Amino acid sequence: MLACSALLVAATGPVWAEGTFEIPAGARFNKDKLAKIDEFFRNEVATGKIPGAILLIQQHGKPVYHQAFGVQDVVSKAPITDHTIFRLFSMTKAITSVVAVQMLDEGKFSLDDPIAKYIPSFANVKVGVEKQASDGTKTLELVPPERAPTVLDLMRHTSGITYGFYGDSLVRKAYRAADIYAGDFDLAEFAERIAKLPLHNQPGALWQYGHSTDVLARIMEIAAGKSLIEIEKDKLFEPLGMKDTGFLVTDPDKRKLLAEPMPNDSNFRVGRENDPTKPKKMMYASGGMVSTMADYARFAQMLLNGGTYEGKTILSPKAFKLLTTDYVGPDSGVERDFFYFPGDGFGFGLGLAVRTDPGNAKPPPPGNLGELKWDGASGCYFVIDRKQDMFFILLQQTPSERQRIQKTVKQLIYEAMEN
Repeated sequence: MLACSALLVAATGPVWAEGTFEIPAGARFNKDKLAKIDEFFRNEVATGKIPGAILLIQQHGKPVYHQAFGVQDVVSKAPITDHTIFRLFSMTKAITSVVAVQMLDEGKFSLDDPIAKYIPSFANVKVGVEKQASDGTKTLELVPPERAPTVLDLMRHTSGITYGFYGDSLVRKAYRAADIYAGDFDLAEFAERIAKLPLHNQPGALWQYGHSTDVLARIMEIAAGKSLIEIEKDKLFEPLGMKDTGFLVTDPDKRKLLAEPMPNDSNFRVGRENDPTKPKKMMYASGGMVSTMADYARFAQMLLNGGTYEGKTILSPKAFKLLTTDYVGPDSGVERDFFYFPGDGFGFGLGLAVRTDPGNAKPPPPGNLGELKWDGASGCYFVIDRKQDMFFILLQQTPSERQRIQKTVKQLIYEAMEN
């Protein structure tokens, strides 16, 4: 991870020490140092790496940095604004998880509930175990799970449900071979398709990124007796005033606001098409939503506030704690591998990465303990830093450049902080 600078108070006055991760509370932003972000993005656009991007840094409820760069797509050359619509990909998971935690808090289901309580076909699920012969060939042996996968497993990504578009394990290959994205289907049908596939590992054994959130969403539908979008509108979008967040962009005027990646970077690398302008039944709770800066900023401010927004309680204190407590730490029994996407220094709550320690990198990643974050395959990224009463949101559509840009932007943001 890239370094950040933090202010150390010494007898001789403030000194910047590169490599520290923990910045004293009460930091404020140096506008001259924030200007380095402008330079960075202008160069990204000028050199043709990205069409454009928009970044908001908000502290104490007010923007301290709010800039758009480039265009929403290189064909129309329309400018990016707070109402430009971006495909969120996995930042959708954060929205789904918040609503799921609301429903947990209401007793609609519990963390200990087996998936099969709501979707009976999961009672027959098997775990795929790779066996290697003496000649090096691998086969997949299907064995019963040691315990039933639960709602908790879905929410913390320990169900064994995976994706087929990364890695080369035999279970992931089975996902690819099953063609699970074929046709026009809904969450109910998709959950049945997933139930027919082997789990990648024993429930609770490994943090494993995949379609867990989509199966969770189907449980939410069953428990509420409504579609996922109806649930989310009732519980989140309408209370927060998120007017342009959803799964489809069918209004012709709204379609003109849809951001696009560079023409040679159009594949978002998730194994399926993600075109919100084409009507379909499926609502990918794990990565199918679109949103705007105007909308997602409200969502982020609610999280920064600990679950409230403009006098409305979205998450009770109990629910917020459920969302933001690390469930995959050393005593959880959950292993981590190369594909542990929360990253160095982070645990995982019920839908968000949670900063739990400085990390093993030298220097450690920038940020503060308790930081909440997530990102998506399109490059969208958000960080909640409650210690500094600050969040930032980066919206862009650039699957190939996203990781480099996200790391650089976070470094520049934290280097601009002073006490």
